[in-house]
Parts: sequence; structure tokens; C-alpha cells
Amino acid sequence: MKKTIIMTMLSLLTVMPIQAQSYRHSKYYNQRSGRLDYSHRNHRGYYWNDDAFFGFRLGPAFTTVNSDDKYLDGSDVKAGLNVGMAAGFSVMPRGPLYLETGLYYTEKGGKGNVAGDKFTYNLNYLEMPLVMKYYIDIDRYCSIQPFLGGYVACGIGGKIKDFGERAAYNSFSDSPYSFRRMDAGLRTGCGLQIDMFYAELSYDLGLANICKDDFDTSKNGALMLSLGVNF
Repeated sequence: MKKTIIMTMLSLLTVMPIQAQSYRHSKYYNQRSGRLDYSHRNHRGYYWNDDAFFGFRLGPAFTTVNSDDKYLDGSDVKAGLNVGMAAGFSVMPRGPLYLETGLYYTEKGGKGNVAGDKFTYNLNYLEMPLVMKYYIDIDRYCSIQPFLGGYVACGIGGKIKDFGERAAYNSFSDSPYSFRRMDAGLRTGCGLQIDMFYAELSYDLGLANICKDDFDTSKNGALMLSLGVNF
């Protein structure tokens, strides 16, 4: 499944610029020159004024689960996948402030050690961020985009693996030694856009307690690098 998702997203990232080259009605088409021009800045209105953008994102996530419960503590970093779609909308007429959201599949979790036995915690979420993003133009071709906001997420699958017992358990089962499905927290980071191509470094700071024990807490943390395109 993971390989299928990665190959699909890579194919989309490759095909989209090719499609834009042949699409005369693309929003990158400059009526003045008769050519595609990716060097616009929406909020400066060089050729036309767009109030929205959409994009694809794909990259790795480096995650932890910090818990007071030694059986759920995955404070060692685990690598996973972060993939999805983004959408942004201007909140200022011809201004540099945008509201961005989207829908992502994100693999979170962590690694731990209990009494010499290795544990891994795989927590797979559907995640929806909501951030305010400010565009800082470097030139016509490039902008830096710091942002701040939050996210909500719902667990859709994953396994807790006990390598000592060689056993695996559902991460979101009814067991007290599993995790709650719902998560929420803060998101901050910064993006870099060059023409239609986009790169982003972000951090999710979990605020919700995903541990089922009322006396302990477990919280997610995730550093994510995303690459993609905006159109």
C-alpha cells in the first residue's frame, strides 16, 4: 500500500508540469507573451489575481510518542510517510496572507525499550491542518512562507510491535495499553516556493493526550519535510 501511494504521488508530481505546458488555459498561461509563466505572485498581481491555490505534498515524517507510561513511551525517533493535498485561500485582497488547509495521510509513532525488549509504535492518521501563512517575496520567482496554526487527526490504523514477545497489537484497540484515535495540536514551519515547485519543513506538537490512562499522558511529535507543486 505504501509503495502504491508513493509511486502515485511521484507520477503526479512528474506529470503535472508536463500537462501545464500543453494546457493553453492554464492559470500559468501569460496572455501577453503567449507563453507559460510560473513567476507570478498572486498577491502582487503581475498578470492576474488568484485568490486560491491547490497542491500535492509528499515527504518523510520523523516522529515520536512521549509518554509517562513506560509501555507506551516511544521517545526514540521513527521514520514514516507524509502525503496529501493542500489548499490555500487569500484572506487579504491582493495581500500576502493566506489560510491553508488540506488532507494528509501521516505515519506517526515512535520506538521504545521496556525491560530490554524493543517496541515500535506505528500510528497512522488522516490529518487536517489549518494554518495562517505569510508570503515574503524574494524575487518574482521565489517566496518564503512561514506559517503557524494547528491540526486535528484521526487514527485509522497501525501496530504496536513487541519484539521480545514477537507479537503485534492494534494501536487503536480497546486495550488500555493502546492509544486513543483522536489527536490535535499545534503546527508551525516554513515553506519555500520557486515557480510552481514547493518545499516545506514543519513540526506538529501534539497537545491532546492520546493515552487511555487518566493518570498518564502520551503525546505525538512530528518533524516533516514535504516536497510538491502548487497549481
